[in-house]
Amino acid sequence: MEVLIEYFSNITSGHRSAILVGGLTIFFLIENALPLFTNSYNKWKHSGLNLFFTLTTILVNFLMAFILVGASDWVVANGIGLLQMTSTNVYYHLIIGLLALDLIGAWLPHWTAHHVKWIWQFHLIHHTDQHVDTTTANRHHPGESVVRFAFTTIAILIVGAPMWLVFLYQALSVVLTQFNHSNVKIPEWLDNPLSFIICTPNMHRVHHHYRQPYSDTNYGNIFSFWDRMFGTYIKVDNSKLKYGVDTYMDAAETQNVGSLLKIPFAGYRNHIEYDHEEKL
Repeated sequence: MEVLIEYFSNITSGHRSAILVGGLTIFFLIENALPLFTNSYNKWKHSGLNLFFTLTTILVNFLMAFILVGASDWVVANGIGLLQMTSTNVYYHLIIGLLALDLIGAWLPHWTAHHVKWIWQFHLIHHTDQHVDTTTANRHHPGESVVRFAFTTIAILIVGAPMWLVFLYQALSVVLTQFNHSNVKIPEWLDNPLSFIICTPNMHRVHHHYRQPYSDTNYGNIFSFWDRMFGTYIKVDNSKLKYGVDTYMDAAETQNVGSLLKIPFAGYRNHIEYDHEEKL
């Protein structure tokens, strides 16, 4: 445990970048070998677009990283937050801290992004991807990256998370997000036990279905508990899914960087009302 704490207390930007790039590379190779969907599309062009938004996400986080460090140092120095006020046991910090950071720093902002219109305007760039794969994981508008960063900072203040725990959480978050967006075919016998603990691709894919109410389910990032606890969990036949957002299905809007960057400022589009209820 001491080695883990030491590593993430002093992790360099290079190592953090290596985790992101390494995860993308591994899941990119796996989904090419064992894909669930074999749609014909230009995967390299698609990846290039998503990697642009990955770079903007990295840039936002890099420019604002001093806020996370300052918040973490402050709560530890002043004994503020859940962990600092309840126990000094590192295993308690590890388990409770990761759960709380995932809930407040990931699940809650994700749920909020689907229920607050101005945040949804930024978040829907993530949902406009009609060929979801591991590169979709970091397809976030820079504006959403700022919103998510704010929630992460609030989570640190509430949890009282030391810096090693914050960096560990972020590393797990990156890898699990890449995993649960990957176009990997996972057998039921493996997915069923995994999805009781973590968010798997089979669980998360329905969240990217093009129409409601399916897109308002399975918000989880690392842990799958929260959706079951808050009644937002659903299980469907993944083979019936259609990716995207019904209000933005035009390739001219969803496959162009300039158009995607402008979407949050173009005005809200109401979800389409359908004459029949869809069953997946």
